[in-house]
Amino acid sequence: MQDTEAPVRKRTHNLAHDLVAKLSQSILLGQLKPGEKLPSEGAIVREHGVSRTVVREAISKLQASGLVETRHGIGTFVLEPTGEPGLRLNVDTAAGVRGILELRLGLETQAAALAAQRRSEDHLQQMRQALDDYQRLSSNNDSCVEADRRFHLLIAEATDNACFVEIMQHLGSAMIPRTRVNVIERGQADLGKLAQLANLEHEAIFNAIKRQDPDAARAAMWLHLTNSRDRFGARS
Repeated sequence: MQDTEAPVRKRTHNLAHDLVAKLSQSILLGQLKPGEKLPSEGAIVREHGVSRTVVREAISKLQASGLVETRHGIGTFVLEPTGEPGLRLNVDTAAGVRGILELRLGLETQAAALAAQRRSEDHLQQMRQALDDYQRLSSNNDSCVEADRRFHLLIAEATDNACFVEIMQHLGSAMIPRTRVNVIERGQADLGKLAQLANLEHEAIFNAIKRQDPDAARAAMWLHLTNSRDRFGARS
């Protein structure tokens, strides 16, 4: 009896882990947005071909990760992704934002180079959609933070290295923190103009990744992040 139960438990755990990874990716890439209700338990069972036990375990893990919350009698809803509590990242000041951007310089320049070597056509299509969404939203003076975050997460995903994705996920909303910094501290910057400048830099990154040029992708990401840092008034 015990000999048969152990493999079943292990198989259930592995399936739940895979389901958590898929749902987490949908949330962190913005395919499931904050405030949006997750499909019903039955719908997830049918879509992913797993048991209700697997779905319940996966939802429990997502709750523990702070990605979703379950409201009894209503359903499970996506929460706004936040940075890992233990990181204690300060993005409420311009100095804190510059610190995050310096951290990202080391991480994302290498991610861009790897993405140029390993990206798939599907990655390119999703990046293109994120940039189109960014352009549309910024042109209408709407928030383009989610599209911005999605573009950078897709680059991490295109590295085919789970470590890059995991670190970017832990950064959460701190990755694109500009909306949390007091406008006065930023010198009354024209946010619409800054968004347009950033998107030109995004396009350069995308084009380098598309043509599979790792050196150009690394350089384009370095330029984007150093310019972003300078837009927050960094001093040499």
